[in-house]
Amino acid sequence: MTRISFLHGAPDRIQSAARWLQQAWTARQAVLVYVPDDAQAARLDRVLWTQPALSFTPHCRADAPLAGETPILLADRLDDPPHENCLLNLSNELPPSFSRFEHVVEIVSTDDADRLPARERFRFYRDRGYAIENRDISGGPP
Repeated sequence: MTRISFLHGAPDRIQSAARWLQQAWTARQAVLVYVPDDAQAARLDRVLWTQPALSFTPHCRADAPLAGETPILLADRLDDPPHENCLLNLSNELPPSFSRFEHVVEIVSTDDADRLPARERFRFYRDRGYAIENRDISGGPP
């Protein structure tokens, strides 16, 4: 069964996602990032290229020519995922076909526009019996 992790209290969802992705990359974990909003995807792309200051987190769009060789993929659709290991959901909706992934990570900021839909997703997962890990990341990196 899919394992669900809610990382809540993020001061900034995209910055926190970038830090979490840096940690995943360091651990050599493949991650598919579901980010259907173009503005959010562009912002995350910029942050992953520039932070940390002396490095970058290897990533590309899921439909890019180098997607097969890249550990972190940004996707605006989940029709044909290149892997089913870990999904980072940066949408305010329930990700389509999330149950095919081993692990789903939800990063939730303190912004009501982000936090309130996340509560609905939490209830959905909980009511269907998924194992949910909760972690407060308001004090620092996820």
